Amino acid sequence: MRASHHLGLEGARIIQTEPLLLTERALSDLLDALAMGVLHGPAGSGKTFAAALAAGAQRADCCWVQFPSRPTMLHVAKRLLTQLTGTVPRRANRFDLSEELIDVLSSRERLLVVDEAQWLNRECIEYLRHLHDDPSTRFALLLVGGDGCWEVLSREPMLRSRIYRRVRFGAMSAQTVLVVIPNYHAIYRDASPELLLLIDDRYAHGTFREWASFTRSAQVLCHEQREDRVTQEIVDAVLGLQAADAQHA
Repeated sequence: MRASHHLGLEGARIIQTEPLLLTERALSDLLDALAMGVLHGPAGSGKTFAAALAAGAQRADCCWVQFPSRPTMLHVAKRLLTQLTGTVPRRANRFDLSEELIDVLSSRERLLVVDEAQWLNRECIEYLRHLHDDPSTRFALLLVGGDGCWEVLSREPMLRSRIYRRVRFGAMSAQTVLVVIPNYHAIYRDASPELLLLIDDRYAHGTFREWASFTRSAQVLCHEQREDRVTQEIVDAVLGLQAADAQHA
């Protein structure tokens, strides 16, 4: 999976935040030890982007998989085997599929990334742990999910004790916004702290996904008005669009 900014935002820079740097180190450590790790935090905080960026910097064979909400262990086994082999398995028995999965996961070292892991219940996460713990398999396992993912892991000592690296993501503080956002996109280069905090308070709430969404709208208005920086008028216009969307929701 290639790291890309939300909404395909053009001109956005990759900011070396602490969680991003920790993710890069964590993924390197997981691959060295072929261990289990987790990235968790609220939606829009940059977990998937950081995981994709860090995975792309590694030379390891990477398999990226996402499951629908509340899958069964059989569904997990089928989807994993499909992603790993490129073919849909014909077998319907989870135990037979597990044997085949173990053979595939034993063939070479690789990284397995499970995105939106908060959709997995304890049994499915335990199933992934079972595959990882098999003496013959050779893969690092990274779970990327909302805080609900960590709640499941932290309640189960057998699962929690196997987490070698954990990175928690969260919303940016106001102080971090003032440092990060002027470097995030050129349209904020000369923006006043008051204007940036207004955007964050009224729209973005410290999350990169919301900042990307706001920036995409502001970028369009800047182009239409032949501006290369956000102005108070452009900010008010984007906030007005948000208010209109809320009224029709």
